Amino acid sequence: MRLRTPLALAGAALLVLVGPPLLTTGSGSDTGTQIPGLRFMVPNTPGGGYDITARTAAKNAEEAGLTGGIEVFNLPGAGGTVGLARLAGDHGNGKAAMSMGLGVVGAVHTNKAPKSLADTTPIARLTEEQDIVVVGKDSPYRTIQDLLAAWKANPAKVPVGGGSSPGGPDHLAPMLMARAAGIKPKDVNYVPFDGGGELLASILGDKVAFGVSGVGEYLDQIEAGELRLLAVTGPRRVPGLDAPTLREAGLDTEFTNWRGIVAPPGLTDAERAKLVALFEKLHASKQWKDSMKKNGWDDAFLTGEKFGDFLAEEDKRVDSVLKELGL
Repeated sequence: MRLRTPLALAGAALLVLVGPPLLTTGSGSDTGTQIPGLRFMVPNTPGGGYDITARTAAKNAEEAGLTGGIEVFNLPGAGGTVGLARLAGDHGNGKAAMSMGLGVVGAVHTNKAPKSLADTTPIARLTEEQDIVVVGKDSPYRTIQDLLAAWKANPAKVPVGGGSSPGGPDHLAPMLMARAAGIKPKDVNYVPFDGGGELLASILGDKVAFGVSGVGEYLDQIEAGELRLLAVTGPRRVPGLDAPTLREAGLDTEFTNWRGIVAPPGLTDAERAKLVALFEKLHASKQWKDSMKKNGWDDAFLTGEKFGDFLAEEDKRVDSVLKELGL
């Protein structure tokens, strides 16, 4: 994730591969990437960005013949830090790996979690995507200007929902929006949800005035007319979506989120190399490229030590931004 604001920041999403080995349900053609018993753990509820990323990666890897059947399961809690603790405790499990980003980085700080991403083995950063600002189809806010006017008039009465805990991407994006609009971040009425699925129900049920989430999470609902898209948070408009950027709406800020993969600590060099090779092959596959286009994801592929260095810098930036925003 990149935050193109006076404060550079990064965001994340998590797909985790953990747990005891399971028998695979098929056999791929690429013996160099076969990892029998591979499992993807999603550290939040079904329907969110972590969940979509994990299930897409599993499906694409199987379709491309890179590995056999992959089990995907959800282990939500505490903004992803429950899953992180599980992963960190799965020392030496070469059939596991965990994806990460701002959602977990921020949750580690705000929850004062005992484990951090420094307790994992970096594998690969996969994607980058913009967040979107959405309201329900019956919302009185027809444009981003309508929303901003009401929000500035009374921030407490315009609750914003996000599919991440404080410190995560869906939290930091509206906080940076608020600051750019002249609203004190501490005055923002932010309602956290454990993933995009819970957030969607609250937007549609008018429990929050607007929501902030990843662009790939709600494309179906936008196309079906259930959600109204007001703005995108990145540096440019998203092809196929009729919505301005925040800068076009008069807010001097930009924000993008990213997702990647980390594994448990204590892997052998061979185990780590095999996981990296799997995601390198996945990244190069037609199946993954098609999925990235469909979901509005930008390529942000980075592996190994460079990804590890990136994670260390992101942790510092998140900590700095949270302190500066008084959060």
